[in-house]
Amino acid sequence: MMVLNEIESRVLGSLIEKDITTPDYYPLSLNALVNACNQKNNRDPVMSLDESAVRQALNTLQEKRLAGPTSSADSRVTKYEHRVQEAFNFTRGETALICVLLLRGPQTPGELRGRTERMHRFEELDDVLSTLQRLIQRDPPLVKVLARQPGTKESRYVHLFSGDVDDAGVARTGPELGSKEFSSATAGAATDEAGGRIASLENKVATLQQEIAGLKEQFAAFQKQFE
Repeated sequence: MMVLNEIESRVLGSLIEKDITTPDYYPLSLNALVNACNQKNNRDPVMSLDESAVRQALNTLQEKRLAGPTSSADSRVTKYEHRVQEAFNFTRGETALICVLLLRGPQTPGELRGRTERMHRFEELDDVLSTLQRLIQRDPPLVKVLARQPGTKESRYVHLFSGDVDDAGVARTGPELGSKEFSSATAGAATDEAGGRIASLENKVATLQQEIAGLKEQFAAFQKQFE
Protein backbone atom coordinates (compact mmCIF):
# COMPACT_ATOMS: atom_id res chain seq x y z
CA MET A 1 0.00 0.00 0.00
CA MET A 2 1.24 3.51 -0.84
CA VAL A 3 2.23 5.68 2.14
CA LEU A 4 1.17 9.32 2.24
CA ASN A 5 3.03 12.06 4.05
CA GLU A 6 1.23 14.67 6.13
CA ILE A 7 0.78 17.16 3.29
CA GLU A 8 -0.42 14.52 0.83
CA SER A 9 -2.99 13.37 3.41
CA ARG A 10 -4.22 16.95 3.87
CA VAL A 11 -4.48 17.57 0.12
CA LEU A 12 -6.30 14.31 -0.51
CA GLY A 13 -8.70 14.83 2.40
CA SER A 14 -9.46 18.38 1.26
CA LEU A 15 -10.25 17.25 -2.29
CA ILE A 16 -12.60 14.55 -1.02
CA GLU A 17 -14.34 16.95 1.36
CA LYS A 18 -14.95 19.64 -1.28
CA ASP A 19 -16.14 17.08 -3.81
CA ILE A 20 -18.97 16.10 -1.45
CA THR A 21 -19.77 19.30 0.45
CA THR A 22 -19.35 21.97 -2.26
CA PRO A 23 -19.82 20.15 -5.60
CA ASP A 24 -20.62 23.42 -7.44
CA TYR A 25 -17.03 24.59 -6.83
CA TYR A 26 -15.34 21.23 -7.53
CA PRO A 27 -12.86 20.30 -9.04
CA LEU A 28 -10.61 22.83 -7.33
CA SER A 29 -8.11 25.32 -8.69
CA LEU A 30 -4.70 25.30 -7.02
CA ASN A 31 -5.57 28.48 -5.11
CA ALA A 32 -8.87 27.04 -3.87
CA LEU A 33 -7.13 23.82 -2.84
CA VAL A 34 -4.48 25.73 -0.86
CA ASN A 35 -7.27 27.57 0.96
CA ALA A 36 -9.05 24.29 1.66
CA CYS A 37 -5.89 22.74 3.08
CA ASN A 38 -5.27 25.75 5.33
CA GLN A 39 -8.79 26.04 6.77
CA LYS A 40 -8.86 26.63 10.50
CA ASN A 41 -12.11 24.69 10.97
CA ASN A 42 -12.37 20.91 10.53
CA ARG A 43 -8.57 20.55 10.42
CA ASP A 44 -6.20 19.05 12.97
CA PRO A 45 -3.51 20.20 12.91
CA VAL A 46 -4.11 23.57 11.26
CA MET A 47 -1.54 24.05 8.49
CA SER A 48 -0.13 26.99 6.56
CA LEU A 49 0.85 25.47 3.21
CA ASP A 50 1.98 27.46 0.19
CA GLU A 51 1.23 26.71 -3.46
CA SER A 52 4.59 25.02 -3.96
CA ALA A 53 3.98 22.48 -1.20
CA VAL A 54 0.45 21.70 -2.41
CA ARG A 55 1.61 21.40 -6.03
CA GLN A 56 4.35 18.95 -4.99
CA ALA A 57 1.81 16.88 -3.05
CA LEU A 58 -0.47 16.84 -6.10
CA ASN A 59 2.41 15.56 -8.24
CA THR A 60 3.13 12.67 -5.90
CA LEU A 61 -0.58 11.89 -5.44
CA GLN A 62 -0.85 11.70 -9.22
CA GLU A 63 2.02 9.21 -9.29
CA LYS A 64 0.09 7.16 -6.73
CA ARG A 65 -3.08 7.49 -8.84
CA LEU A 66 -5.03 9.13 -6.02
CA ALA A 67 -5.42 12.65 -7.45
CA GLY A 68 -4.54 14.78 -10.45
CA PRO A 69 -5.65 17.46 -12.90
CA THR A 70 -9.01 17.14 -14.63
CA SER A 71 -9.11 16.43 -18.33
CA SER A 72 -11.76 19.10 -18.99
CA ALA A 73 -10.76 21.89 -21.35
CA ASP A 74 -13.68 24.14 -20.34
CA SER A 75 -11.68 26.13 -17.78
CA ARG A 76 -8.70 28.39 -18.40
CA VAL A 77 -7.37 27.46 -14.95
CA THR A 78 -6.08 23.95 -14.21
CA LYS A 79 -8.31 22.20 -11.71
CA TYR A 80 -7.67 19.13 -9.60
CA GLU A 81 -9.71 16.15 -8.44
CA HIS A 82 -9.23 13.08 -6.24
CA ARG A 83 -9.40 9.54 -7.63
CA VAL A 84 -10.13 7.66 -4.43
CA GLN A 85 -13.23 5.97 -5.79
CA GLU A 86 -11.34 4.48 -8.72
CA ALA A 87 -8.62 3.24 -6.39
CA PHE A 88 -10.75 1.79 -3.57
CA ASN A 89 -14.41 1.61 -4.68
CA PHE A 90 -15.58 2.98 -1.32
CA THR A 91 -19.18 3.26 -0.22
CA ARG A 92 -20.35 6.80 0.57
CA GLY A 93 -20.02 6.09 4.30
CA GLU A 94 -16.49 4.72 3.92
CA THR A 95 -15.47 7.76 1.88
CA ALA A 96 -16.84 10.12 4.54
CA LEU A 97 -15.01 8.36 7.37
CA ILE A 98 -11.69 8.24 5.50
CA CYS A 99 -12.04 11.92 4.62
CA VAL A 100 -12.57 13.03 8.22
CA LEU A 101 -9.78 10.78 9.49
CA LEU A 102 -7.40 12.27 6.90
CA LEU A 103 -8.33 15.81 7.91
CA ARG A 104 -8.62 15.49 11.70
CA GLY A 105 -6.56 12.52 12.85
CA PRO A 106 -7.64 9.89 15.39
CA GLN A 107 -11.27 10.21 16.57
CA THR A 108 -13.93 8.32 18.49
CA PRO A 109 -16.97 6.83 16.68
CA GLY A 110 -19.20 9.56 18.16
CA GLU A 111 -16.92 12.31 16.88
CA LEU A 112 -16.80 10.65 13.47
CA ARG A 113 -20.57 10.37 13.32
CA GLY A 114 -21.02 14.08 13.99
CA ARG A 115 -18.22 15.26 11.73
CA THR A 116 -19.27 13.17 8.73
CA GLU A 117 -22.91 14.31 8.85
CA ARG A 118 -22.61 16.80 5.97
CA MET A 119 -21.03 14.09 3.80
CA HIS A 120 -23.00 11.01 4.87
CA ARG A 121 -25.63 10.56 7.55
CA PHE A 122 -25.07 7.55 9.81
CA GLU A 123 -28.41 6.79 11.46
CA GLU A 124 -26.89 4.98 14.45
CA LEU A 125 -23.50 4.79 16.11
CA ASP A 126 -23.49 1.08 15.25
CA ASP A 127 -23.53 2.07 11.56
CA VAL A 128 -20.29 4.00 12.11
CA LEU A 129 -18.74 1.04 13.91
CA SER A 130 -19.72 -1.46 11.21
CA THR A 131 -18.31 0.81 8.50
CA LEU A 132 -15.07 1.22 10.42
CA GLN A 133 -14.91 -2.55 10.79
CA ARG A 134 -15.13 -3.00 7.01
CA LEU A 135 -12.22 -0.59 6.58
CA ILE A 136 -10.25 -2.50 9.22
CA GLN A 137 -10.91 -5.80 7.41
CA ARG A 138 -9.63 -4.53 4.05
CA ASP A 139 -6.48 -6.12 2.67
CA PRO A 140 -4.37 -4.23 3.51
CA PRO A 141 -6.35 -2.60 6.35
CA LEU A 142 -7.08 1.11 5.94
CA VAL A 143 -8.11 1.88 9.54
CA LYS A 144 -6.94 0.80 12.97
CA VAL A 145 -8.48 1.06 16.43
CA LEU A 146 -6.12 2.53 19.02
CA ALA A 147 -5.75 1.48 22.61
CA ARG A 148 -7.66 3.69 25.00
CA GLN A 149 -5.54 6.39 26.53
CA PRO A 150 -5.41 6.66 30.33
CA GLY A 151 -8.42 8.54 31.67
CA THR A 152 -10.50 8.13 28.50
CA LYS A 153 -13.64 6.03 28.06
CA GLU A 154 -13.78 5.68 24.27
CA SER A 155 -11.43 4.13 21.75
CA ARG A 156 -10.22 6.25 18.85
CA TYR A 157 -9.75 5.16 15.25
CA VAL A 158 -6.98 6.24 12.89
CA HIS A 159 -6.40 5.86 9.12
CA LEU A 160 -3.41 3.88 7.88
CA PHE A 161 -2.75 5.78 4.64
CA SER A 162 0.39 7.14 6.29
CA GLY A 163 1.54 3.72 7.47
CA ASP A 164 0.98 1.81 10.68
CA VAL A 165 0.62 3.82 13.87
CA ASP A 166 3.08 3.09 16.67
CA ASP A 167 0.71 2.43 19.55
CA ALA A 168 1.07 0.68 22.88
CA GLY A 169 -1.51 -1.85 21.69
CA VAL A 170 -4.84 -2.23 19.97
CA ALA A 171 -7.89 -2.03 22.20
CA ARG A 172 -9.81 -5.24 22.82
CA THR A 173 -12.86 -5.79 20.65
CA GLY A 174 -15.12 -5.32 23.67
CA PRO A 175 -15.17 -5.60 27.47
CA GLU A 176 -16.83 -8.51 29.19
CA LEU A 177 -20.37 -8.02 30.39
CA GLY A 178 -20.53 -6.98 34.02
CA SER A 179 -16.93 -5.87 34.24
CA LYS A 180 -15.83 -2.47 35.51
CA GLU A 181 -14.56 -1.69 32.03
CA PHE A 182 -17.98 -2.40 30.57
CA SER A 183 -19.59 0.04 33.01
CA SER A 184 -17.13 2.75 32.03
CA ALA A 185 -17.75 2.13 28.36
CA THR A 186 -21.49 2.33 28.85
CA ALA A 187 -21.20 5.56 30.82
CA GLY A 188 -18.92 6.95 28.17
CA ALA A 189 -21.40 6.33 25.37
CA ALA A 190 -23.46 9.38 26.36
CA THR A 191 -20.31 11.52 26.38
CA ASP A 192 -19.38 10.25 22.94
CA GLU A 193 -22.85 11.02 21.61
CA ALA A 194 -22.67 14.56 23.03
CA GLY A 195 -19.33 15.04 21.33
CA GLY A 196 -20.93 13.90 18.09
CA ARG A 197 -23.72 16.48 18.39
CA ILE A 198 -21.19 19.27 19.00
CA ALA A 199 -19.19 18.10 15.99
CA SER A 200 -22.38 18.16 13.92
CA LEU A 201 -22.97 21.82 14.81
CA GLU A 202 -19.35 22.63 13.98
CA ASN A 203 -19.84 21.07 10.57
CA LYS A 204 -22.96 23.09 9.82
CA VAL A 205 -21.04 26.29 10.57
CA ALA A 206 -18.14 25.04 8.44
CA THR A 207 -20.46 24.33 5.51
CA LEU A 208 -21.79 27.89 5.60
CA GLN A 209 -18.26 29.26 5.74
CA GLN A 210 -17.25 27.15 2.75
CA GLU A 211 -20.25 28.32 0.73
CA ILE A 212 -19.36 31.95 1.48
CA ALA A 213 -15.75 31.34 0.43
CA GLY A 214 -16.95 29.75 -2.80
CA LEU A 215 -19.19 32.71 -3.57
CA LYS A 216 -16.31 35.11 -2.92
CA GLU A 217 -14.09 33.19 -5.34
CA GLN A 218 -16.85 33.12 -7.95
CA PHE A 219 -17.43 36.88 -7.58
CA ALA A 220 -13.70 37.58 -7.89
CA ALA A 221 -13.60 35.58 -11.14
CA PHE A 222 -16.62 37.56 -12.39
CA GLN A 223 -14.90 40.87 -11.60
CA LYS A 224 -11.79 39.86 -13.56
CA GLN A 225 -13.87 39.68 -16.73
CA PHE A 226 -14.24 43.47 -16.63
CA GLU A 227 -10.65 44.35 -15.79
